Amino acid sequence: MIGYALLGRYNRWANRRVYAAAAALPPADLAADCGAAFGSVIGTLNHLVVTDRIWMNRFHGAATYPEAPLDATVSLDLAELTAIRTALDEDIAAFAEAMTDAKAASTFSYRRATTPDLMTEPMGPALIHFFNHQTHHRGQVHALLTRLAGTAPALDLIYFAREAAAA
Repeated sequence: MIGYALLGRYNRWANRRVYAAAAALPPADLAADCGAAFGSVIGTLNHLVVTDRIWMNRFHGAATYPEAPLDATVSLDLAELTAIRTALDEDIAAFAEAMTDAKAASTFSYRRATTPDLMTEPMGPALIHFFNHQTHHRGQVHALLTRLAGTAPALDLIYFAREAAAA
């Protein structure tokens, strides 16, 4: 099925590529404040873990993952953060794979991370927002990797689709 399941698999693939490229950086470069929204490569990768956990808690309707502020640091150790990211991406991919039209059309409610406002959202657009947020910040990490290492992995969805078709 083209849709949420594809985005879940692509998300996992793109994160693996970004984390592999980040692992090639010297620790000082990984942590260097480059003026990005969350400062550094490791800061931005931490932000994505935090926000993905927040959204997955919302999607699951339960506190499956620890709650933290949007700028929290889950881990400064890239190997540890990679393990956390890998497990989280498996959950995300499974959730997206199980998405049905009825579930996508349903609504869910949650409290915002920055205010106590109660929000009710349709699942489908919220899930698209979730994947788009990942892409936005992965793009920032991609720019930082290019700046720091002189290169960054291709992350285009079409490259993933070609790889998946060839496998």
